[in-house]
Amino acid sequence: MREPDPKSAHVSIRLSLPNGGSFGPEDMALIDTIRKQRSIIGASRALGLSYRKCWLDVDSLNRTFEAPVVATFPGRREGGAEITPFGERLVALYRSIERHAATSARKSLDELTASLDWTFDPKAKAAASARDRE
Repeated sequence: MREPDPKSAHVSIRLSLPNGGSFGPEDMALIDTIRKQRSIIGASRALGLSYRKCWLDVDSLNRTFEAPVVATFPGRREGGAEITPFGERLVALYRSIERHAATSARKSLDELTASLDWTFDPKAKAAASARDRE
């Protein structure tokens, strides 16, 4: 999926699953990177995350569903991880949900975008928020 236009509002989907699991943009980024790098350690390097964090996220994904999302092959020279057929289906379902949500929200997002104050500085908001906590 292509990156959203920074000059327009967009929908970001985080699925909260009834078994307590979740699935969102960070999981998609991890899956996409594992697909490209063919290893969890390669994905951790590419994403700038620790190997442990990536491994724990993969483990969590694999435990969230009845079928594994990522298959691992420790010590395999041509790649230590790959996305399973179920993982590919999960990606397709998530992308479908994203498309439907974006399409449904388009008119409302356009209206919100039209009402934005383009002089707003998010850094100033963060600084003010920090001062309020002191």
